Amino acid sequence: MTSISISKLKENPSKAIALAEDYPVEIVKRNKTEAYIVSKKLHENIVRFLEDYIDTKAVKEADFSDAIPFEDVVKELGL
Repeated sequence: MTSISISKLKENPSKAIALAEDYPVEIVKRNKTEAYIVSKKLHENIVRFLEDYIDTKAVKEADFSDAIPFEDVVKELGL
């Protein structure tokens, strides 16, 4: 992982953003990690993965034993 100091980040934020295109960039202050910069694309991919994971887990844990058949719902709604 690429690391950059806060002072270097302040000097050239565009460079730090460019470095974060494919992988997070660690922001360091006095040899201690303070933050990470991730690209828009990577952030969106992480969010999409987490949403899919949560949805899949919810479906696996759902109790469909008292579910109403689809055909009954269609009739009830008059569709």
